[in-house]
Amino acid sequence: MKIARYAKSLIAGLAAGSAAAVTAVQDNVLSTGESVTIALAVLGAWGITYAVPNRQPADA
Repeated sequence: MKIARYAKSLIAGLAAGSAAAVTAVQDNVLSTGESVTIALAVLGAWGITYAVPNRQPADA
């Protein structure tokens, strides 16, 4: 089990979700559409970040 692969996707999801949430609650109301946007941002970040492999270190 490679922790780095999971950790980078979790952090990306957290960053995307928090950015969407901060934008959504600017008016102090969280609507259903905004909740869906937050969820899709988190899921999209998880999926895209998990799918992209880490770069292999170059041999010197």
